[in-house]
Amino acid sequence: MFPVVWQPRRVHEQAAPPAETFSRGQRLAGAAVHLYTASGSVLGLMIVLAALEGEVEAALWLGLATLFIDGTDGMLARRFRVKETIPWFDGALLDNIVDYLTYVFAPIVLLWTTGHLPEGAAGWVVASIPLLASCYQFCRVDAKTSDHFFLGFPSYWNVVAFYVIVLDTGERVTTVALLVFAVLVFVPIRYLYPSRMGALRGVTLAFTLVWLVTYAVLVVQLPDPEPWVVAASLAYVAYYWGLSFWLTARGAGARRAARSVQGSQGD
Repeated sequence: MFPVVWQPRRVHEQAAPPAETFSRGQRLAGAAVHLYTASGSVLGLMIVLAALEGEVEAALWLGLATLFIDGTDGMLARRFRVKETIPWFDGALLDNIVDYLTYVFAPIVLLWTTGHLPEGAAGWVVASIPLLASCYQFCRVDAKTSDHFFLGFPSYWNVVAFYVIVLDTGERVTTVALLVFAVLVFVPIRYLYPSRMGALRGVTLAFTLVWLVTYAVLVVQLPDPEPWVVAASLAYVAYYWGLSFWLTARGAGARRAARSVQGSQGD
């Protein structure tokens, strides 16, 4: 009789669940969302062409279209799961490319062609500062925080250009505004990300929709917009900045409190 030799029991590894497969229709839907995002680059070109031809209202209407696309493509991307259906395509990079064209480059061209920037070398410098600041902002890995805020002024130069034209500000006021907002790119204030924020998301999206309506009304009323429409539009801007500052301060206080608790536990 042979001795029994003890052997360890083999632990069978649990088979990994099969990767989810997507139909051709689902992949085409994902591709359509990316194409929808990419269409903003064409609108950016059209804004530049309209600006060069002196068609300011047309440029602003096209700017409104880019705002709508940028405000909805992320929701569509999540709805159709584009990261899973087309995993080899970087939709976030595409979005950044389009946003730089439509939020930064085209609006600065519009300000240049409408005569709101200084002439000569000073104008070149003033125009270059937002472009360079936004290059930094778009390349920050933490430009969008894990809890869905923009860190630093989120390069809303299209909005700045819109109000410069609506309010018809002079060269000095425009220059100061561009320099101040360029500095704010580097200041770690947490700005609202309306379509992704948690608290007050519904209210903020409703106010954003109202602001888009006032944008359209003001373009129709150019060059003499009604003061009350301007005030209603600026009220949303005040709400956006005020809530951003408040949430930034509240978040900073919560983080300080958490560090204080951790420090006391370590003692």
